[in-house]
Amino acid sequence: QVQLVESGGGLVQAGGSLRLSCAASGRAVSSYHMGWFRQASGKEREFVARISRNGGSSNYGNSAKGRFTISSDRTKNTVYLRMNSLKPDDTAVYYCAASEYYDSDYIGGYKIWGQGTQVTVSS
Repeated sequence: QVQLVESGGGLVQAGGSLRLSCAASGRAVSSYHMGWFRQASGKEREFVARISRNGGSSNYGNSAKGRFTISSDRTKNTVYLRMNSLKPDDTAVYYCAASEYYDSDYIGGYKIWGQGTQVTVSS
């Protein structure tokens, strides 16, 4: 089973950018459909972006469309989330997750999760 470790979070001003990384170990990330989710304080966890195991397809949650980009580097066994034009509403803990079977935004399909990385966007 793969283990996931997120990094790259931090404090950024509104309008700035961050790139989150999700490093996989124990198994190739290409064996899984991969997703990014986020959870703001007091709110439910929500879908941000996903990429299929072969990298051939991806899609984004409404809040991420046009600003965020998900990508996968098989040589580094890492999935990335590039976030541009950040807003205070993007403040949340961001989680990377892996799914063996579900190539979708359905949160219940992701059984393997990282510990999360905090992103804070100041106004």
